[in-house]
Amino acid sequence: MFEESPFKGKTGLQRVWNAFHYSLAGLQAAFKHEDAFRQEALLAALLIPVTFFLPVSGVGRAMMIASVLLVLIVELLNSAIEAVVDRVSLDRHHLSKRAKDIGSAAVLLALLNVVVVWACVGLG
Repeated sequence: MFEESPFKGKTGLQRVWNAFHYSLAGLQAAFKHEDAFRQEALLAALLIPVTFFLPVSGVGRAMMIASVLLVLIVELLNSAIEAVVDRVSLDRHHLSKRAKDIGSAAVLLALLNVVVVWACVGLG
């Protein structure tokens, strides 16, 4: 049998409060250590306000913003995968490469999704 993590066990509001702080720490770590996340966060900081000046419906605006936020979410997951792979071993291994390449492909698809959503909403 596997032991439960010693970090588990908080419940209720304490768990929510802890999770909030862990999430902020994760965002801070990504911003500090991940160039791609910083670049995509800058892209989000530019694109999201632009949506409020475009003549699009509320649903269209929501889709545009969601597509940009999805890039940040996928980048966070990709960075987490890369960190775990590097933590396990820095040796070159075909499975490590595969994991990192698949994470990178997910980010690429999320970025293509932004282009498609923005084009579809913008062109009506």
